[in-house]
Amino acid sequence: MKVNTANGQEINLKSVDPEDMDGVLMKIEKSFNISLNDTSVNDVQNFGKLCDVVVEKVKKTNDGCTTQQAFYKLRNAINASAGHDKDIIKPQTKLADIFPRDSRIEAVAAIEEEMGFQISLLQPKQWIVNLFSMILVVSFVLAFYYLAIGIAGMVVAGIGLKLAGRFGKEMHVKTIGDLAEKIAREHYMKCKREASAINKNEVSEKLRQLIVTNA
Repeated sequence: MKVNTANGQEINLKSVDPEDMDGVLMKIEKSFNISLNDTSVNDVQNFGKLCDVVVEKVKKTNDGCTTQQAFYKLRNAINASAGHDKDIIKPQTKLADIFPRDSRIEAVAAIEEEMGFQISLLQPKQWIVNLFSMILVVSFVLAFYYLAIGIAGMVVAGIGLKLAGRFGKEMHVKTIGDLAEKIAREHYMKCKREASAINKNEVSEKLRQLIVTNA
């Protein structure tokens, strides 16, 4: 069965690279708080079967909108950690207005602590990632000819990438609504009012989003 992307493109699960599929399954496990260790990749090549497996894992159904619940959870966390009035926090509110650049890392960390999980909002500038990635590749090749220099370069690149990730301030989503959708997609069960409740139609959409995002 094929999965439609937002722009109408179709993705057949059977055509997804096995390593990519493993990554998707790991994200599904994290999002729905389930284990797929007893499910073979062949069993979930069919999108409908994948939905059935996830629903069976979490059992019960419910009609609540998880994205809406994620929004309310996010809004409450922003209010509690930063003191912003709930009335000004709307889906269309720009994240840059809530997280000023000079205090962005601390503000996001406070919200993550309030929510109880990482929202993975911040990332380094892409040119920094590209630079250290290039150093890593060059150092790896150089290690075959000058071992000490190559290893030193790989260490520098590794430390650089780690620090870039820790101190990055770029946001790859722009609004509170975008962030709520991201949270609902990546932390589905943690956003539900009832941990055992699940909407089968909603599961299908969240799985589609996860697969398209990682395809």
